[in-house]
Amino acid sequence: QPLVRAFNWPEISTRVTVDGVVTVVDGKAVVDGQFAANVAAVDAQRAQDDNLDHETPLSELFDDQIACADMIVVNKADLLTDVESEALVTDLCKDSRDGVQVVKATMGALPVDVLLGQGMGAEEDLGSRHEVHHHHHHDDDEDDHHHDHEHEHGHDEFQNFVVNMGEIADPAAFTDKIADVIRTHNILRLKGFAAVAGKPMRLTIQAVGPRVDSYFDRPFTAGEDRGTTLVVIGQAGLDQAAITEALGA
Repeated sequence: QPLVRAFNWPEISTRVTVDGVVTVVDGKAVVDGQFAANVAAVDAQRAQDDNLDHETPLSELFDDQIACADMIVVNKADLLTDVESEALVTDLCKDSRDGVQVVKATMGALPVDVLLGQGMGAEEDLGSRHEVHHHHHHDDDEDDHHHDHEHEHGHDEFQNFVVNMGEIADPAAFTDKIADVIRTHNILRLKGFAAVAGKPMRLTIQAVGPRVDSYFDRPFTAGEDRGTTLVVIGQAGLDQAAITEALGA
């Protein structure tokens, strides 16, 4: 939280915002109860920095970073069994704030569309990001881990597809439906445009997790198709048929 709070300083707040706080978790280390691949190396590095609170254990720093996150990335997912992976994701969802997304990655590979464009403005939402433990400084307890071989994972662990449909009748009801579909199917991102019956303007839709924003951006041009097009982004395994049916119901 102290780092995010710094973005409220006058000389910074007028220039930049925090799109979202992404906490990267060493999945293998956490499952092993260590929170870092090499705890001794992390402790030695922290001891060399006089600006850090050396008395705070990694476990407390881990808890605070989870509490502040808008998205949690479980890295090194390829080193976990399916049971370990699902148990860790369940625990992280339970320990994080409502609406925080937990995604799995290998070698930190994530599509840009998944990481960026969260639009959280985290520095303006400090009230919901309470520190679990109170100390002076945050430390990044995620230790770099290098593999000696290449993986053929990365973006193959994610998928996206397009849903096309006709005009919608009620924008509010439609965005509520989108939020329900996102929760049901663990969709990471949804974005696109909709045509609203009787309205000359195109409706822009942007969803990050269950938070759905919409606004009319411009009139439809002469001859332009008055349809609805949505791009759905999530981890591999999304039920495209069920999602398409639910959005069009």
